[in-house]
Amino acid sequence: MILGRNCTIASLWRPFAVGALALLISACGAKQVVVEGNFPRPLLEPQPVTVGVVYTPSFANHEFYDQAAGRSESDWLVRTGEAQVAFWSTLFDGMFEKTIIITDHDALHEHEDEIDAVIIPYITDLQYTIPTYTNVKVYEIWMRYRFRLVTLDAIHDHDNGALAYQPDDSFADWNLTAYGKTPTAFLQSDEAAVNLAAIVALRDAGANFVTSFERVPAVKAWLDTGSTEGIENVDLSIDDDAGANADANADADADADADADADAEEADL
Repeated sequence: MILGRNCTIASLWRPFAVGALALLISACGAKQVVVEGNFPRPLLEPQPVTVGVVYTPSFANHEFYDQAAGRSESDWLVRTGEAQVAFWSTLFDGMFEKTIIITDHDALHEHEDEIDAVIIPYITDLQYTIPTYTNVKVYEIWMRYRFRLVTLDAIHDHDNGALAYQPDDSFADWNLTAYGKTPTAFLQSDEAAVNLAAIVALRDAGANFVTSFERVPAVKAWLDTGSTEGIENVDLSIDDDAGANADANADADADADADADADAEEADL
């Protein structure tokens, strides 16, 4: 899927497509960014729970590609996956008493007696804008996440070690938006400007997650009671001004397609 400016992600590249894409863009001289940044551990009073974390392949390898609209412009390939995992792992470590990354069957069963719940993040939308003039390196990025909390019993493992669960098994389900803008127009390169905008968006996502986590009714009920029994899950959006701006520019049909694709992917983690 080729992403244009101010567009939404409805699906992610599969591994074989990524290989072909890499060959194509290297031949065409596309600009490439592997998002990198410094993510200090947040100074928080951790929630007294042990949380497992599952990063799906599409999350851990997240990237977006934008094809140039004209000959005077460049194609872009921006890889955010490594930064996503590094950022959210650091945030979760500071927010919860203990976090455990669940990657396979062995990790699942090794910690089954200590995990209180499992959180699974998804990137469901991404939008960005480029400068009107090439000498003004101010980029903007909007990201939309979906988070699901499930009990450990809801995650199943196949004979090959792969993990799976049914989306309806989640006891908490909410959306969150984030916005990042290059804070200065005087960076040395366009790549540096895109990287910085992505880092600002990640930090905004983290701040929104911390301040909104207990506002999700199902999450609050779980934290208050220590149990998921009787919790009614409601698909909830936690939007701030940045999220409102992003949603105003988003295509509703594309949003629906993105959620459908996320649900389809979740059968196999």
